[in-house]
Amino acid sequence: MLGLNALAAAWGGIAWSRRDPSVWFWYVLRAAQAAVVVQAVIGGVLLARGRDAGGLHLFYGLTPLFVSMVAEGARVNAAQWELEGVEDVEELDRREQVLIARRVVLREMAIMTVGALMIVTLSLRAAGIF
Repeated sequence: MLGLNALAAAWGGIAWSRRDPSVWFWYVLRAAQAAVVVQAVIGGVLLARGRDAGGLHLFYGLTPLFVSMVAEGARVNAAQWELEGVEDVEELDRREQVLIARRVVLREMAIMTVGALMIVTLSLRAAGIF
């Protein structure tokens, strides 16, 4: 989970800074999110089997899942933020539509990159590295 989220955060940060809407970023991000879910499920199974995790361990186990969901929720609003003030996208010329779409994707990448970075930070802290 840590490695995939670190890769997603790095890839997203580099792609965003270059203003390059990377398709591969989304594949890496989805793999990182899947790893978060798998870790939460494994933790839930261990907890259900009676393994006492303690409050802090439970916090660090569930928070990445929460961060991922909040980031997805914020990503959904990226298009609205970029389209603020635009009355009708269909009336814009093709070039302006493409530029808006590009800005939407870059904003989505930025939001999800910050989410992945937060998960990395939480994971490092949970591992006692940070």
